[in-house]
Amino acid sequence: MITREMPRVRRVCVLARGGAPAPWEPPSFPGRPGPSLTTCAAFLLLATGCALHVRHGLVAELRRSREIAGATQRVLLRPLPGRVDGLAVAAAQLSASRGAAVGGDLYEAVTTAYGVRVVIGDVRGHGLAALGAAAAVLGSFREAAHDEPDPAGVLRRMERSLERHLRERARAEPPSARPQGPRSPVAEEFVTVLLLQIAADGSVQALNCGHPWPYRLDPAPASVPTGPQGPPARTVRPLAGGETLPPLGVLPLPPDLRSVPCGKLGPGEALVLYTDGAEDARDRRGRFFPLRGVLAQAPAPTPARLVAGVHAALLRHTRGRLTDDVTLLVLRNDRGGRGGRP
Repeated sequence: MITREMPRVRRVCVLARGGAPAPWEPPSFPGRPGPSLTTCAAFLLLATGCALHVRHGLVAELRRSREIAGATQRVLLRPLPGRVDGLAVAAAQLSASRGAAVGGDLYEAVTTAYGVRVVIGDVRGHGLAALGAAAAVLGSFREAAHDEPDPAGVLRRMERSLERHLRERARAEPPSARPQGPRSPVAEEFVTVLLLQIAADGSVQALNCGHPWPYRLDPAPASVPTGPQGPPARTVRPLAGGETLPPLGVLPLPPDLRSVPCGKLGPGEALVLYTDGAEDARDRRGRFFPLRGVLAQAPAPTPARLVAGVHAALLRHTRGRLTDDVTLLVLRNDRGGRGGRP
C-alpha cells in the first residue's frame, strides 16, 4: 500500500545503507502559511513599535534639552534693550557647538551713575564647558558696574570672581584627574575681557585684557547716492586704546591699574565689539573672514541689521562651519539729535 509517508521511509533507508544525507524539507500544508512566517511578522511588528517608542522618547528629550539651553541662554546672556541711555544697542552670538544655544562668549551693557558700561569677553574654549566661567565673570560685572566708581574696580572684582570659580572647580576635580604638580588643568583656563565706559559727553575709557579692540565706524554718508557697485564705503578704524593686559586668569592685574582714554564717540558713530572667532573664521581655502571690509561696505541703517548682516556674511564665508563662538555687539551714539529706532 502506497501512502504519503513513503518518501520519508525511502530517505531513512538510504541513510541506513550509508548513502548521502538528503536535505530536510519542512512539511507544508496546502492553504496554510508556515509558522515561521507568522513568527517573523510578529517580531517585526514588535521591533517597529519599540523603535517608534524609543524615537519618540529621544525627540522629547532633545526638545526638553533645547528648552533648557534656551532658558540658560536668556539668563546668562540677557537680551539687551534696543536703546541704553541714548545709545542704540544690538548684540547676537553664534555658537560653534552644533545644536547648542550657549557658548563661551559673554557680553552685557548697563546704565550706571558713571555712564554706560559695556563688557565683552571670550572664555577659553566653547560650549557648555565654558559656561561656568562666563557666568562667574558676567555675574560679577552686573553687580560691580553699579557699585564701583572706577572701571579698574569693576575689573578687579571680575578677576576675583573668576579666581573663586577656578578654585572651586579645582577642588571639585576627582583625585585621579589632578596632576602631580601644584597646577590644575582648570588653572589653564582664562577669559579675555574688554571693558568700556561711555560717558554722557561721548568720552570713552577702556580696559583691555587680551581682547580684540573694537572697530569705530563713522556715520554712513547719507548724501552720497548709491552707485552701480553698491553703497559707498564708510570709514572703519580700530579704536585706539594702547597696549592690552594679559587675559584674566593668566597673570594678576597690576597694582596701578587705570583705564585708558580712547577719545569720544561722536553723534552717529558706532563701535563694533566682537570676539576673535569673527576674524579667525576661515573658508575652505583657508582665507580669513574680512570683518573690516564687510563693516565698511555694509549699509546697516541700524545696529541690529548690521549684526545680522555680518553674521550672514560670516556664515556664507564659512558655509556654516564655525570653529569658534562668534559674538558681535554694536553701540551707536544716537545723542545729539540723530534719530532712528534700533
